[in-house]
Amino acid sequence: MNRVVVTGLGCITPIGSSVDAFRESLFSGTTGIAPFATLPGAPESIPANLGLRFTHMAQVPDFDPKQLLESSVIAATDRTAQFGILAARQAAQQSAFSPHHAPDQTAVILGCSTGGRTTDETSVANLYTRDARVHPLSVVRTMSNGGAALISIEHHISGPVLTLSTACSSATHAIGLAFHMVRSGMVTAAIAGGHEAPLTFGFLRAWDSMRVVSPRGCRPFSADRDGMTLGEGAAMLTLETLDSALSRKAPIFAEIVGFGMTADAHHITQPAAEGAAAAMRKALQDGSVSPENVGYINAHGTGTQANDSTEAAAIHQVFGERAAHIPVSSTKSLHGHSIGATGALEALATILALHHGHLPATAGVTRSEVDPTLNLDVITGAPRDTIAEVALSNSLAFGGLNAVLAFRRYR
Repeated sequence: MNRVVVTGLGCITPIGSSVDAFRESLFSGTTGIAPFATLPGAPESIPANLGLRFTHMAQVPDFDPKQLLESSVIAATDRTAQFGILAARQAAQQSAFSPHHAPDQTAVILGCSTGGRTTDETSVANLYTRDARVHPLSVVRTMSNGGAALISIEHHISGPVLTLSTACSSATHAIGLAFHMVRSGMVTAAIAGGHEAPLTFGFLRAWDSMRVVSPRGCRPFSADRDGMTLGEGAAMLTLETLDSALSRKAPIFAEIVGFGMTADAHHITQPAAEGAAAAMRKALQDGSVSPENVGYINAHGTGTQANDSTEAAAIHQVFGERAAHIPVSSTKSLHGHSIGATGALEALATILALHHGHLPATAGVTRSEVDPTLNLDVITGAPRDTIAEVALSNSLAFGGLNAVLAFRRYR
């Protein structure tokens, strides 16, 4: 059983399109949630407010693929895959990772829930309203696995390459699977994470109809929380064995020690505390970690009444009397909820928290506004210094699909 470490990080997010920019926003509390007026690929006839009950999203600002990607790649990709390709490129470059020595021993395992939404909606709208010709690359643009395939091509990776779709747990499941593959020796390294660009007219109207999106911006764990905020982006990790990282003197940001996944088997949208608690326990057991050693939880923390109260109950089930004293925060208050990619953004935030010894705060929520019925130590205001050795990153998806990663500070 190999020890597995993270040697490269990459991201394209609403709070930074590099890890340095992401880290600065993460620890300064600079949110990417803002009012929106336009959508990528949306027809000009769509009104600025889109007829929605909410006015805020978390969009990647000033993204111009023409400045970053080759024209042939742009022609074959949707915005979501472009995010993934660029984030993976950053992670590979930072780790100085090259699979050329054993391309079949390297994996690409990604999460993407919605696929190429911009291409799909634009093509269908043009077809139905104008009987317009469908672009010949529409199929490959809309494939959820398009990002993973093009990453494997760019980096000459011929080992396992696949994309998981488990709603909001997609990226966490992907990182967990990649971790198990490297730990078991099935592969020696992997690029793992998630990408998503779902902010299209139809997608937003669909979420609006569910009445779970906040009209002003998500406020996780606050007493007056009123919903989530939709976002987009990508984050990628380079994973490899500790022996490999040490032999080539690669940077090491954290160690992944455990992964747990469960299904509530309860309801398609309403979460159950027991399922989330079981996933946390499995992650701890998988990493031979005692609950007493957990010093931080990056919560799923969507800002909905149902999620936050259920997740708090799950934390209490797992940690008992310690639950009220474990620092907890939700970084969705900064980068929004990017659906299939959100677990990767939160894994990145958790790694940076352990590596730099700072726990990010839940933005936009003051200490007095935290819901007292949850009985959690929600980090508010400024980041909190920490000497925590172990942290959990929770993802709790529609369908009752739960995934939890356990990270350890590497030193």
